[in-house]
Amino acid sequence: MITALEELSLNAFPALKTVLYDGWILRFSNGYSRRANSVQPLYLPKQSLDEKIAYCENVYHAQNLPVVFKMTRAAQPPQLDAELESRGYHLEADTLVQTCELAPRNFLRAGDVEIYETWSEEWFDAFCRMNQPNPAHRDTLKQIFQMIVPQTAYALLREHGAVCACGLGVHQEKFLGLFDIVVDKDFRQRGYGRKIVSQLMAWGKQNGAQTTYLQVIANNTPARNLYAQLGFVEQYGYWYRVRV
Repeated sequence: MITALEELSLNAFPALKTVLYDGWILRFSNGYSRRANSVQPLYLPKQSLDEKIAYCENVYHAQNLPVVFKMTRAAQPPQLDAELESRGYHLEADTLVQTCELAPRNFLRAGDVEIYETWSEEWFDAFCRMNQPNPAHRDTLKQIFQMIVPQTAYALLREHGAVCACGLGVHQEKFLGLFDIVVDKDFRQRGYGRKIVSQLMAWGKQNGAQTTYLQVIANNTPARNLYAQLGFVEQYGYWYRVRV
């Protein structure tokens, strides 16, 4: 389950450049997000850890990026996390991966939520306005979104014509990934996040998805409460090991 969901999330949030290296996947995206600029140690390597870690450090330093490993309990080889910690890699961004089965769920249509299946500049502008990424990374972020290959849904929620919440759904095979659920700070505590998530889940179910997955920062209590109310349960956690 862990490796399968990690593969899905890699496809749902692609990197601008990727290097496959002896069972590990090295991703580069001009420094935007840890996820798109990190080593994904998904598969068991054949080379020694000393060789592999040294290679990764050299490659990321050559790109003027910190060395970041995205870790799960299924990371390969199993001793990697302890080895990175012993080398001074610190832990960041403890995150939970949760899933929800769609078959037993029925969804009511919410007229104030619009879903687009093709690229939407309005969606991207609204996302940037509400999420406020570093302006220097805006072009990189746009490229990442436009590189997504699986079927994609861009959801917008309006109040009196103004966009006040948005979210992204990525459908691959029997899975729907939920990403970038954002509510304008002036419109929170009104159930808009729940509406966006529910309508994306409805869209996924209509398109053949059976399971929804998402990632939530472990200390984000409001989001975790929302997802628990919607029926999401924890499958595993991931974290980053980072050394500048």
